[in-house]
Amino acid sequence: MSEFTGNLLVAQSGGPTAVINASVAGVIEEAGKHPDAITEIYGGLNGILGILNEDLIDIQDELSVSIEGLKHTPAAALGTCRYKIDFKKNTDQAAKDINRLFEVFEAHNIRYFFYAGGNDSQDTAHKLHEQALARGYALRVIGVPKTIDNDLPHTDHCPGYGSVIKYNATTVMEIAADVRSMATDGGSCCIIEVMGRSAGWIAAGTVLAKRNPEDAPHIILLPEIPFDEKAFISKVEATVSEIRYCIVVVGEGLKDSAGNEIGADNTRLDAFGHPVLSGAAERIGEIISSKSKTKTRTVKLGYAQRAAAHCASETDVEEAVACGQAAVRAAIEGKSGYMVKIVRLEHEPYKWTTGLQDLKDIANVEHLIPRDWISADGFLPNERFIEYARPLISGQLQLPMEGGLPKFVTLKKSPVEKKLPPRVL
Repeated sequence: MSEFTGNLLVAQSGGPTAVINASVAGVIEEAGKHPDAITEIYGGLNGILGILNEDLIDIQDELSVSIEGLKHTPAAALGTCRYKIDFKKNTDQAAKDINRLFEVFEAHNIRYFFYAGGNDSQDTAHKLHEQALARGYALRVIGVPKTIDNDLPHTDHCPGYGSVIKYNATTVMEIAADVRSMATDGGSCCIIEVMGRSAGWIAAGTVLAKRNPEDAPHIILLPEIPFDEKAFISKVEATVSEIRYCIVVVGEGLKDSAGNEIGADNTRLDAFGHPVLSGAAERIGEIISSKSKTKTRTVKLGYAQRAAAHCASETDVEEAVACGQAAVRAAIEGKSGYMVKIVRLEHEPYKWTTGLQDLKDIANVEHLIPRDWISADGFLPNERFIEYARPLISGQLQLPMEGGLPKFVTLKKSPVEKKLPPRVL
């Protein structure tokens, strides 16, 4: 396909993960193997929003050691955004944005575009692919999966997921050891809140901390299962009565029987118009305190869970790199309008490969935990989930250290000269 020649642009979007930079490293490494097709390699700062502002950097100005270092550096090295091109709610602005993006692409001869992100990012990639076809602009667009929420459809799992559940399960084990050692005859309950608005994959992954039936977590509250206050209190009291303490993991998007998020702050909205989720653990703690004499404490893992490169899964890093590499190979082969997906070949021993899925099947579709992967009472994932999740946390990433602490990479970010007037809103 050497007759199709131009520049490559890679960008990141949405909430970062511990391994999203590994996917970018994979894109860059593979791109360097195809000099006949790819002339220059650019990075878009702060996702699609930075591209709209023509904020591009020259990746080839970075040291090779820095590109390799991306594989163990958390967060989004290129910067990220939560900007949505929304033709349904903001038609005029969306049309302006699309026109501007293609002006930027044409000005910089962008012929290969790779976007690493979750649901909304894949929707953006899909829109760009369709617009390129409609405009007759030669552009190959491939989405690279990313989300700790693990809620993209058609892929076995998402890069970033294995690392977040490895860290969260480890943290649950450590907190449980502390709470168990401090538990008095009156009993103690600790509620640990993790991310996951609609899907409970992150919360469910903490079940890997259970090596014995009495081990924490004792209860996992998933957004997929409506919260039953009476059954929950009964389970907490029974657990405390038996072993003097109870560890509860709650997904931030836990809903009541009416479908309302119990931790939502309806006075504040996020970038996509959703109520800010900020209090599921606190609300659960209040319920326990009002219905029981059990002492409660809450822990919110927050950004730590998605930035914990020190506890990243080696398997996760390898898969993230492979997804970036596969995206470039697909584009070189003439493919466009697809997202790379991970295909599981065997559970034990764990074997996998990559494949492609049409972006129209991915965009804005959420994949939830199957009900038959959850216990009958809804309080814990079952063996089917454990079989699925266990291989994803295997291997320990060995970070380079400096002064006893991890050594991360910061890119130089040499700017590419702008060729267009400033963006007009």
